[in-house]
Amino acid sequence: RLIKKNMNKEILELTDFLNKSTVNDLSIIPWGAPIISFGNINTSKIATLGINPSNREFVDTNGIELNGNERRFPTLNSLRLDSWQNINENHLNAIHESCEEYFFRNPYDGWFKKLDYLISGTSMSYYFPSSEACHLDLIPYATAEKWSSLSSKKQNQLLELCSNTLASILENSSIEVLILNGQTVVDNFQKIADLELEKNIAQEWTLKRKSTKDVTGYSYEGFVSKIGNKYLNRKIKVLGYNHNIQSSFGITNEVNSSIRSWIKKKVNSVAYETK
Repeated sequence: RLIKKNMNKEILELTDFLNKSTVNDLSIIPWGAPIISFGNINTSKIATLGINPSNREFVDTNGIELNGNERRFPTLNSLRLDSWQNINENHLNAIHESCEEYFFRNPYDGWFKKLDYLISGTSMSYYFPSSEACHLDLIPYATAEKWSSLSSKKQNQLLELCSNTLASILENSSIEVLILNGQTVVDNFQKIADLELEKNIAQEWTLKRKSTKDVTGYSYEGFVSKIGNKYLNRKIKVLGYNHNIQSSFGITNEVNSSIRSWIKKKVNSVAYETK
């Protein structure tokens, strides 16, 4: 199919970059396959968006490559390749399938279950039997260091390198709504899409602090039609919130529930807004 062919072309271009010496300068894990999606972009109507894949998609807590049933994505080792230069169509298909079938295998539930709860009000899920949601990242490469540990120069180089890839993935998908997980994602998405989302205070999302100032909750909303230097073939609704659901301290069940209700309401209204 055309979409599969287009996505395999994207994967090929992403693996081409892994052959370059600059990969090490950007802290990219050079032996791990690029990850274009977590889940099937063709069946998904909504997608959550993060910064980049965790190294835990490839290694265990001791930094040892995942193997056998624990493996999540292909590597040079699992594909029996000495270099990405030797990649062929079978390898591309294996990488593509690992992305599409991610939630049927060994997903990193410790990270994804929290996000799945937020979108569950829409009755869509990453998981079977729904599979109408997927996860995307601004950068499809796992890095050895966490994003916050990378210099701003490295961050900007990675964003510039990959912005057109995100545009191509969205263009080849059935995704109608993009949900930005946390302030860092919101800020960097606005940068590469050259847009300013509508920002509102969400009082019920305030995170209480005892000895310091409370952390105000913010919601973000808008539409995107261009990412990087690539115009999309349609407008996509964008929703966001400033808390990082996996790591922000003090997120209560009430805050999670309120964000979930807001997403449900906004996703349900999309059909009317895009008519």
